Amino acid sequence: IGKPRPAVPAEGYLEFFVDCSANATPEFEGRGGEELGTKLSNTLYKVFNNKRSIDLKSLCICAGEHCWVLYVDVLLLQCDGNLYDAISVAIKAALFNTKIPKVHISSDEEGGKEIELSDDPYDCMRLNVENVPCIVTLCKVGHRHVVDATLQEKACSVASLIISVTHKGTITCMRKVGGGSLDPESIFEMTEAGKRVGKALHAPLMKLLEQEESLGKKRQKVGFLG
Repeated sequence: IGKPRPAVPAEGYLEFFVDCSANATPEFEGRGGEELGTKLSNTLYKVFNNKRSIDLKSLCICAGEHCWVLYVDVLLLQCDGNLYDAISVAIKAALFNTKIPKVHISSDEEGGKEIELSDDPYDCMRLNVENVPCIVTLCKVGHRHVVDATLQEKACSVASLIISVTHKGTITCMRKVGGGSLDPESIFEMTEAGKRVGKALHAPLMKLLEQEESLGKKRQKVGFLG
């Protein structure tokens, strides 16, 4: 629980932090991954922390005084290219599974406000992730563009276009990365391709998340955190 920002006193907000582990690549040893982590965090903030993606008003507890702050911590353990896309899918899945305790506000004798969290673990609210976008990265290689590029394909790319797309195919954010240039025709083609890929990504992702949730405790645990 934190304090709302003065510009939007009736909204909560998200904070992003990306940690580039040295396990992903030797280049991240020491402070090698710090610059990349900052770039990723800034892009994720622009894509997800806005009222078009998430109902930030639902995170407000008491306007101007208290709100929920969702901390999204990303740990990169492997780096095989296409980081933005993979991270965006993971964030949407995490927000889908997020459960926020119900809060009750009461007043004391002096007129002050007290916040009480519900003791019932099932007394919580869920976020509506319908409009949460997924990121699609398109890499320009020669006269063509590649989606879901590997490290080798990315090394051949002169520039990339990062596009965040909602389930309706609406673009909410777009930025160009890389030292090369993109002509208007390439930008148009890459944008249209990104919209198609991004729109097609949402339905199977949501179906998979809902299927996994329906399994309850029977859900298979994978990975070293399982």
